[in-house]
Amino acid sequence: MNIEVRGVHYLITDRDKSYINKKLHRIDYIKDNIIDIIFTIAKEKKGFKVEVTINFKWRKQAHLHVNDFDLFEGIDKLFNKMEVKISREKGKVQEH
Repeated sequence: MNIEVRGVHYLITDRDKSYINKKLHRIDYIKDNIIDIIFTIAKEKKGFKVEVTINFKWRKQAHLHVNDFDLFEGIDKLFNKMEVKISREKGKVQEH
């Protein structure tokens, strides 16, 4: 699983990367089925926009985003959305 963190109008710090890496343990159960995860953190006028693109091995792509005033709260909310989306996608594949 490849992990990439990008910044748009925002310089990604080691603290940001380590926080994201710490949160990645929440999706360890499916990491073998994910090719790569691309995080994008954009600084906007009213806070941050945190986006993620997940590419699955079964050629499905998921794109999620969250807007928040606090970067770390935004990352937490994004991981909550990611868990739901990943579980839903995994369930669809297991049904087939």
